[in-house]
Amino acid sequence: MKVSEIMVQPVATAHEGDTLEEVARTMLEQRIGCLPVVNDRGELTGIITESDFTAKERGVPFSLIRAPQVFGQWLGKEGAEEIYQAARKLTAHEVMNPRPITVPEDATLEDVLEKMLQHDINRLPVVRGKQPVGIIARHDLLKLMLGGTRAAAAGS
Repeated sequence: MKVSEIMVQPVATAHEGDTLEEVARTMLEQRIGCLPVVNDRGELTGIITESDFTAKERGVPFSLIRAPQVFGQWLGKEGAEEIYQAARKLTAHEVMNPRPITVPEDATLEDVLEKMLQHDINRLPVVRGKQPVGIIARHDLLKLMLGGTRAAAAGS
């Protein structure tokens, strides 16, 4: 089975200049966990996932201490609301992962599973050349339990 038979399409995208507020709104309204980021030519330049909106542990420079950061700012016992408020105006380009792992639309499901496991990711943009044409997520693999095609999923 090819990725094109199971991927979600059309794919929602964000533009590099979109603010994080716009990105978050799109993700919430469409109930999706990631947005491929495209440039003015519609070419994939990065990806933003819901995990980019949460704290990540980072090493404190010149020490063995690890502490949480949100949008590049150290998170203390207070101040999360202020960090999120300020981050609303950051652009997708400033926050995106500029090296998204992708698959072509003719990739096999084995290719998808291998990449997801190898890179510990839940979603992969599906590309035709440099253009995103779909998304495949771990969730989409549930379609295989219903016969594997979009038609089977649509009938559920």
